[in-house]
Amino acid sequence: MILEGKEPIVVTTAKALSMAQDEGLDLVLIAEKADPPVCKIIDYKKFLYDQKKKQKEIASKAMKVVIKEIRFGPQTDDHDYEFKLKHARKFLEDGAKLKSFVFFRGRSIIYKEQGELLLLRLAQDVADLGKVEALPHLEGKRMFILIAPIKKK
Repeated sequence: MILEGKEPIVVTTAKALSMAQDEGLDLVLIAEKADPPVCKIIDYKKFLYDQKKKQKEIASKAMKVVIKEIRFGPQTDDHDYEFKLKHARKFLEDGAKLKSFVFFRGRSIIYKEQGELLLLRLAQDVADLGKVEALPHLEGKRMFILIAPIKKK
């Protein structure tokens, strides 16, 4: 058994256990598949605490996906469209995904083509900031498009 510390040393299991007990610490198996197995004399609770701390740090650094929504009607006017386009561009610049949808009320479902054209126009207008992940598709009374931001170098 290799005992890691200031300098790695090769000892028997019994000797390693007695060394750990003398120091009031724990003998922790680091790599059991190594030949000979590698152990370390450490405070096991502190070791677990440090591992949890590292995991938490890694999780906090992980990028969280934010999805922003923009809602249109099938008869959206040019001024309203430009206003919402400005918001869509800002969301994509901030690194959020954009979920844009056209909501059809009542009998306005007969304007499906207008809704699809509106969403495709939006995708084309923000093409420099984002790429389309999902083309327009209809779910119930809503037609969706999903746009992801382009990674900056």
